[in-house]
Amino acid sequence: MKALSHLNKYFAKYKWYLILGTIFTFVSNLFGVVPAQIVRYALDLVKETINLYFLYNNFSSQQSVYEIFAFSILLYGSLILIMALLKGFFLFLVRQTLIVMSRHIEYELKNEIYAHYQTLPLSFYRKNNTGDLMARISEDVGKVRMYVGPSIMYGLNLISVFILVVSYMYSVNSTLTLYVLIPVPILSISIYFVNTIIMRKSEQIQENLSKISTFAQEAFSGIRVLKSFVQEEPSTVAFTKAANIYREKSMNLVKVDSLFMPLISILVGFSTVLVVYIGGQEVMAGRLTPGSITEFIMYVYMLTWPMIALGWTTSQIQRAAASQKRINEFLETKTEIVSEKNIVKDIAGDIEVSNVSFEYPDSGIVALKNLNFSVKAGESIAILGTTGSGKSTVANLLCRMYDVNSGEIKIDGKPIKDLNVNHLRGQIGYVPQDVFLFSDSIENNVRFGVENMTKDTIIKATKDADLYDNIQDFPEKFETVLGERGVTLSGGQKQRLSIARAIAREPRILILDDCLSAVDTKTENQILNNLQTIMLGRTSVIISHRVSSAKLADKIILLDDGNVVEEGTHESLMASNGTYKELYDKQLQTEEV
Repeated sequence: MKALSHLNKYFAKYKWYLILGTIFTFVSNLFGVVPAQIVRYALDLVKETINLYFLYNNFSSQQSVYEIFAFSILLYGSLILIMALLKGFFLFLVRQTLIVMSRHIEYELKNEIYAHYQTLPLSFYRKNNTGDLMARISEDVGKVRMYVGPSIMYGLNLISVFILVVSYMYSVNSTLTLYVLIPVPILSISIYFVNTIIMRKSEQIQENLSKISTFAQEAFSGIRVLKSFVQEEPSTVAFTKAANIYREKSMNLVKVDSLFMPLISILVGFSTVLVVYIGGQEVMAGRLTPGSITEFIMYVYMLTWPMIALGWTTSQIQRAAASQKRINEFLETKTEIVSEKNIVKDIAGDIEVSNVSFEYPDSGIVALKNLNFSVKAGESIAILGTTGSGKSTVANLLCRMYDVNSGEIKIDGKPIKDLNVNHLRGQIGYVPQDVFLFSDSIENNVRFGVENMTKDTIIKATKDADLYDNIQDFPEKFETVLGERGVTLSGGQKQRLSIARAIAREPRILILDDCLSAVDTKTENQILNNLQTIMLGRTSVIISHRVSSAKLADKIILLDDGNVVEEGTHESLMASNGTYKELYDKQLQTEEV
C-alpha cells in the first residue's frame, strides 16, 4: 500500500463520498443479513404450526390456525421483499458515492500527471518515449481507478458483511460460528502468496503494454517512411512479436488469478459441510432449531461473494499498486529548471553569454565549449555552423529548456536563472528547427498561446511569413484544419506557418532556428526581406547553415564543434578571407548552379 498512499490526499478531498459510501454499504448489508433471521423464524414457525394444525384436525378451529399461519408466512415474505428493495436502494446509493468518487479521483489524477508532465524539462522527454508517457496517464490510471472505486466498494462490502454476519452467527451459536470460520485463515494465507505473484506479473504486463504503445505510436507517426520503404509486413511481424510477449505474460497472470475461484469454492463448500454436520448435532442436542441451520447456511453463502470479491479485490489492489508505482516514478521526477529569484519583468532584449559550456545530460555529448557573445537590445546576431556544431543548443539555452553546466547567460543584465521561466519564454518568439503544428485550424496555430490575438495581427504575420497567398488558395482559408503534426501542408508551408506563429506574438527576442531550410531560394529571399522589417526594434537570433540568412544580422559568429571559430560582421568576415568566406563562396556557387 506504500505506492497507493499517494492517493490519500484525494480520499481526504472526497471524504464525504467515502464516509457516505461506507454508511450506505453497512445499511445495505444490514438489510441483506436480517432476512436470514426472518427465514429462521418462518421455518421454525412452519415446524411448530404444522403440528398444531394437524392437532386440530376435524375441528372448526383448524381453519383459524391455518389463517393465522398463512398470514404470518405472508408477513415474513413481505418483510423479506421490503428488505430486498431497501438493500437494492442503498446499493444504488453506494455506487452513486464510491464509484462517483473513483471517477473524480481518476479525473484529478490524470490532470495531476498531465500538469506535472508540462513542468518537466526537455531532458526528461529525451530519456522517456511518448508511448510510455501515454500508457501511464491512461492504462495505469485506469488500473488505479479500479482500486479507488470497485475495489474499495467490494472491500467495504466484505468488512461490513463479515462484521454483521459473524456477530449474528455468534449470537445464535458460538460453537458453530467458530467451525464456520476455520477456513478463513487458510484463505488469507493463500491470498497472500497468490497476490505476491500477481504483483510481480502485473508490473511486467504494464511495462510490456508501454512498449506496445510506443511501437504503435512510432509506426503511425512514421507511416510515410514505413510505406516508402515497404516495411508494412516487417512492422506487423515486429508488433505481433511484442503483442505475443504481452499475451504470454497476461495468460500467465490469468493462470495465477484463476486459482482464487476454485480455492474459495472449496473453502466455502467445506464451511457448508461443517454447518450441516455440526449444526445437525446441535439440533439433536436441542441447542439449535432446524431454522437456525438454514440461517447459518444462508450466512455462509452471504460470505461467499465477499470472499470471492476478496480475491478479485486484492488482485486489483496489487495491479493498482504496480501501476501507481509506475506513475509515482514520473511524479517524483522534479524539474531542475526553476527560478531562483522568480523575477517578473518585461525584458528589453539584451543578451550576454559568458564562458558557457554545456553537455547533454542523457547522452553525454558536449555541445558547447566556453561560448561567449553578446547582443544589444534591438540588434541581431547570426549563428552559423555545420550539423552538430551546437547551433540549436544555443537556442535551447536562451529559451532555458536546459541550464548551462558552467558559465552564465544574462538577459538585460539579470542572470537567466533569476527570471521567472514562463514570463521569460512568453516574451520569446521561437521557431524550432523541427516544426511542430497542432491538429487544429491554421488560425488557431498562428494565435497559439495568445487567445486575444486579433485577426489583423494573424493576417499580417502570415503575410510577413509569405504564407498568406497559400492560405487563400485553401477552400476553408484560415479555418483549414491541419492533419496530425501539420501533415496537410508541405515542408516549406509548415516552416512558414511556424514563423508566422512566432512573430504574431510580437516577441522581444526572436529566435529563428534554421527555419528556412525547407523553402526555395525565391521564397527565402521574400521571407528575409520581410524579416528585415520584423526584426527592427527587437533582438533577433538567426541560427542557420545558410550564409544568405546571416547577411541580415548585425553580427555573425561561426561555430564548429561547440567552439567559436570566427566572429564579426558580414563585411569584416568576408575581408578576413577565412572559413566564413569559403562557406559563402561554396553556397553562392551552388545557388548559381
